Amino acid sequence: MPSPAHKKRCAWARDELSIAYHDTEWGVPLHDESGLFEFLVLEGAQAGLSWSTILRKRANYRRAFDRFDARKVARYGAAKIAALLADEGIVRNRLKVAAAVTNAQLFLEVQKEFGSFDAYIWRFVGGRPLQNRWRASETVPALTAESDAMSRDLARRGFKFVGSTICYAFMQATGMVNDHAVTCFRHAELR
Repeated sequence: MPSPAHKKRCAWARDELSIAYHDTEWGVPLHDESGLFEFLVLEGAQAGLSWSTILRKRANYRRAFDRFDARKVARYGAAKIAALLADEGIVRNRLKVAAAVTNAQLFLEVQKEFGSFDAYIWRFVGGRPLQNRWRASETVPALTAESDAMSRDLARRGFKFVGSTICYAFMQATGMVNDHAVTCFRHAELR
């Protein structure tokens, strides 16, 4: 059996942090409410930046955003937002921080309407992960019909930073799609 260092991975998993994320989280079906909210915030924060930047700041985000407790984030006022904008450990973009608060409020509304955010969001893939068979990471699309539908519905509800590309990255991160290359050891494990 090859050691973890010698396993074939998706091309984007190159450094210690991205390899750990790739091997343990990316593409694993996620049904935990705070985990789903975390990725909603992180994927929005990532817009225009590299995912490695967000991974390096992830622990700071967990601290700054009360471990992604949507109820707490939904109540953030001007003083907390000002403190977040002064926090060098996160992406200090006023629109992205404000979006996290707005999205927390809407996240709670979706939970009330559907019983959970999980029940709502997984409807976009029929409740089961879509199994793709990409030969290489470079052939994975940036968006799909499913991410388009998710983006439209989230935007209609008032969510921010939920374009189709962000939604597709969210789907990949939360295991709604298996986009590991077929040559990657994780593809078969998550099939």
